[in-house]
Amino acid sequence: MTRLSKMFVLIATLASIAVTPSLADRKPTLEERSRIETKLRELGYTSWDEIEFDEERNAWEVDDARMADGRDYDLKLNPQTLDVISRKLED
Repeated sequence: MTRLSKMFVLIATLASIAVTPSLADRKPTLEERSRIETKLRELGYTSWDEIEFDEERNAWEVDDARMADGRDYDLKLNPQTLDVISRKLED
């Protein structure tokens, strides 16, 4: 492969990376946050840390959601119903 061909491949690769949309987690809007926090309180959680929407998994993620007994959980919530679809106890 010539030097010019290698350069073209490198430029094409970098260009494709630059235009690929990012699937980074996003913060909830004020309305979404209100709905999520209301649901968390209904479920018995008293506090929590970060809330983000994971585009890749299509779920809300709630870090360190604390129950009244003091146990913390990482939660995944259904984006439409806000039902808990995954709950992992934090050590």
